[in-house]
Amino acid sequence: MLSKRIPKLMLIINPTAGKNQARNQMFNLTNYFFRSGYHVTVFPTQQRGDGTQFASEHAAGYDRVVCVGGDGTLNEVVAGLMMLPKEQRPILGYVPAGTTNDFASTLGISPHMEESMKQTMEGEPFFCDIGRFNGHFFTYVAAFGLFTDVSYDTPQSLKNMLGHFAYILEGVKSLATVRSYHLTVDVDGEQIEDTFIYGQISNSTSVGGVMDIGRTGVQLDDGLFEVLLIKMPTNPLELNDTIGALMLQKVEDCPRIYFRRAARVRVLAEEPIAWTLDGEAGGVVADATAEILPHSIALSLMQMPNQKNLIEEVEEAHPDTAEET
Repeated sequence: MLSKRIPKLMLIINPTAGKNQARNQMFNLTNYFFRSGYHVTVFPTQQRGDGTQFASEHAAGYDRVVCVGGDGTLNEVVAGLMMLPKEQRPILGYVPAGTTNDFASTLGISPHMEESMKQTMEGEPFFCDIGRFNGHFFTYVAAFGLFTDVSYDTPQSLKNMLGHFAYILEGVKSLATVRSYHLTVDVDGEQIEDTFIYGQISNSTSVGGVMDIGRTGVQLDDGLFEVLLIKMPTNPLELNDTIGALMLQKVEDCPRIYFRRAARVRVLAEEPIAWTLDGEAGGVVADATAEILPHSIALSLMQMPNQKNLIEEVEEAHPDTAEET
């Protein structure tokens, strides 16, 4: 008599993410997935890049991968999975244990670990778009300029104590000296040349726990980025108005904010500029190209992002400014 095969689960954990939630909950995590019927193997990350290495070298041999950590850990795991042929990529579950967990918020994943574990096991696969930036993968945002140094420059101890407030406080300090960049940007063939203080190429409704562009009808599986560029203000009043438009989610109403949807974006700068990918350092380059890779990763979600209803709500509330998708 043949014995029944037990499915295998690869558990990639960042023990130091957020408030050390994963390390403190190690037994509960492994026990929950074991009781869900899986043979569990734990891969704790020790240094940057481990998540990518673990996923690229071992994930093909598992039925399911679960990532426990922050957005940076998820970025690494996704990058590792993207190195595999599409047919070899297991379903990916995400248990957020970081500081802001932007992408988890976009996906509707609970911030409570017990609930997110349940969502990981009982969810259905949602095939999400993934970005590629000069050959490097990102899950939700590539950005430069104002605010972008906040995520990876903020000390981990400050993140742990203050959470979202750490990002806001560090961002306020950076407003004293606003750096600008003269750029030529190609957005699916449309060119714009101007001086900017911030730019993001994203596939998310929330960035940095501060900027929320959900009202614009973001879709995670439409094969398009949301491209947002903030022009250099000429006076403090314009700067305040621009920040207000971001905070009030009125990006398409502000003349100093360029907002489009596109599958491919190229940014040419007069000198190299620093980029971040999913809140982590992404390199310093003068020529950057971002392209979207549709339906690349199967994420286990309890509730699929209801994009159609979201767009209808946007159009009803703002019939004159709603973007077509």
